[in-house]
Amino acid sequence: MMTASGWSANQFSALLGAYRSELGLSESAVTGLFALYVVGLVPGLLIGGPLADRRGRRPVALTALAVNLFSTGLLMAGSAATVWLLPGRFLTGVSAGALLAAGSAWIKELSCPPYVPEGAAGVAARRPGLFVSAGFASGGLVAALIAQWLPHPMATAYVPHVVLAVLAWVLAYRAPETRRPAERDARAAAGGDGAAVDADGVAAVTAVDWPRLRRAVLPLAPWVFAAPAIGFATLPGLVDGGLTGWRTVYAGLATAVVPGCGLLVQPLARRLAVRNRFATASAGLGAITVGLALAVPAAAAAQPALALVAAAVLGAGYGFALSFGLTEAAAAAPPTRLAMVTSLFWTAAYLGMLVPYALTLLSRWWSMPVLLAAGAVLAALTCGGFAAAGAVGPSPERRPACPGSSRGDVYPAPASKFRTSANRS
Repeated sequence: MMTASGWSANQFSALLGAYRSELGLSESAVTGLFALYVVGLVPGLLIGGPLADRRGRRPVALTALAVNLFSTGLLMAGSAATVWLLPGRFLTGVSAGALLAAGSAWIKELSCPPYVPEGAAGVAARRPGLFVSAGFASGGLVAALIAQWLPHPMATAYVPHVVLAVLAWVLAYRAPETRRPAERDARAAAGGDGAAVDADGVAAVTAVDWPRLRRAVLPLAPWVFAAPAIGFATLPGLVDGGLTGWRTVYAGLATAVVPGCGLLVQPLARRLAVRNRFATASAGLGAITVGLALAVPAAAAAQPALALVAAAVLGAGYGFALSFGLTEAAAAAPPTRLAMVTSLFWTAAYLGMLVPYALTLLSRWWSMPVLLAAGAVLAALTCGGFAAAGAVGPSPERRPACPGSSRGDVYPAPASKFRTSANRS
């Protein structure tokens, strides 16, 4: 399901050039449709997360995937009448947002006891990002290859997502619900969002660690998707002037390289997280800084090869940043608020998807290389802040990785906020 969500987001990105050439849409119209996805995604996240905490992960995720499938049908209809592209992109965002919020919490809980006896919370928190990245990487490339060589490209490019979404829905329908009614009853008995009771009768964590979210997650979150959005939505249009006949394939390759590199750096991200809490964030922002710096000469000289290298480096930064953000968000969230907190992280992260549209507007006054250089400076300053925090910050305390698991993880948490049977022992 998460792979289908990522696929639905990026299959459109790879077709931006095709929409300009095949359907005659303007640059502003194409980037506006790209940004419309985020406009729908934010309410989908903010509504889907709390709803999944109250009603359960399964019904919200399954409904969101069905809407996601319907939105792809509208995009296919847009090949005949472009007016359908507007509701198609908006509903793609709404459904993807609800699916990210509910699905991220569902996967994390299915990766912990009793479903995985010795599950680790760090691995569980990062898994949703891995599956979404897999959808990002494959969806754009497949759509671009179909659009390049098959007939009726603006419709047939969406067929693989239809097949994937149907298959995912059938398979996920059999997955168990992890947000039990008993948990919701316990929370209600304790007074809404008050202290719930775990299996041992001990007060469980119900308070969100808001300072952690404000200081560690929110400053980084917009960079998570600003980096890949520049890599596969902005850069291809700046350097494809000499790629006549191959622009769509080049755009598809960029949409595969960016999240693909994000997947490749995950083993290194895990090792960095063990050494220092902020090391993964610093590595991500450092890579984003380098990627934007490489994008400046690539855009100035219209060099497709250099732009692809810059996109790959931006993708590595995306992978590090996404790993840090998901891990920190899960660590700050109690089980009863997991989907809600995760949805807040995804919302802040997806605001970065508006960057290509902002760059297009600002390019009326400043050249694109200047804007990219300014972005590199901002990323470097943010990286310096996280590096300083990592140098002076305390070593992370260890707490039980997943409920019922004896394995620790590297989630730094104030002891006063976590009172469980393991702490008492």
